[in-house]
Amino acid sequence: MSIEIANESGVEVDTDAILAVARYALDEMGVNPLAELSILLVDIDYMAELNHRWMGGDGPTDVLAFPMDEGSVDHGPGEAGTGEPALLGDIVLAPEVAAKQAAAAGHSPADELHLLTVHGALHLLGYDHAEPEEEREMFSLQNRLLQSWRSSRQTG
Repeated sequence: MSIEIANESGVEVDTDAILAVARYALDEMGVNPLAELSILLVDIDYMAELNHRWMGGDGPTDVLAFPMDEGSVDHGPGEAGTGEPALLGDIVLAPEVAAKQAAAAGHSPADELHLLTVHGALHLLGYDHAEPEEEREMFSLQNRLLQSWRSSRQTG
């Protein structure tokens, strides 16, 4: 799996751990190993601009996901794939927003970035949380992926 990461946020973060949790989540979801993903970490001002331009939101948000080619996502062995690499899309994270949320939630900024990375990856795979049932499914899956990734890091 090809995952590119660029930290343009001006904030020091453990990009290796972000790459690892993204790779773990996509592997667990059965995504084609030839898939490509881009992760971009940005500052508050740029995130606010993206949020306004693409989502119609005001101010910065924590994570945005921009799917590229939904038709090429290989969701696992149950579907016939084309053999072509899937361009999953881009996950954009705002470490400064994540740090504020982490403080409010009582965990580390790194834990918040890991959660947001998995959240963004699930959005790229078509999950959403607009409706209560969708939200329960997505957040339950997100929590399971994070817990199993953390467990694998402690034993590995």
